[in-house]
Amino acid sequence: MYAIIETGGRQYWVVPGETIEVERLKEDKGKEISLRALWAVGDAAQGQEAPSSRQASVVAEVAEHVRGPKIIVFKRRAKKAYRRTHGHRQELTRLRIKSISLN
Repeated sequence: MYAIIETGGRQYWVVPGETIEVERLKEDKGKEISLRALWAVGDAAQGQEAPSSRQASVVAEVAEHVRGPKIIVFKRRAKKAYRRTHGHRQELTRLRIKSISLN
């Protein structure tokens, strides 16, 4: 059983028991959240698109809030004395997928 969910402007392919990292969510650590599935497949061999009248949902638990790896951004202009260095660390949330339900 698997599903495709969307959060933070990105789509993720999820399976129950899996842990994924998504953009930071406002929910507290340990809280369960429900996400709408764009596409879900049960134990049957065929996939089922989740229309608005019959939605599939994914229940996930917020495992922890973390920060991603540091990314260095360096800008330079040739033949000028222009140099800029910036660093960035993305705020992430780890979600543990608990179950997928086809309503």
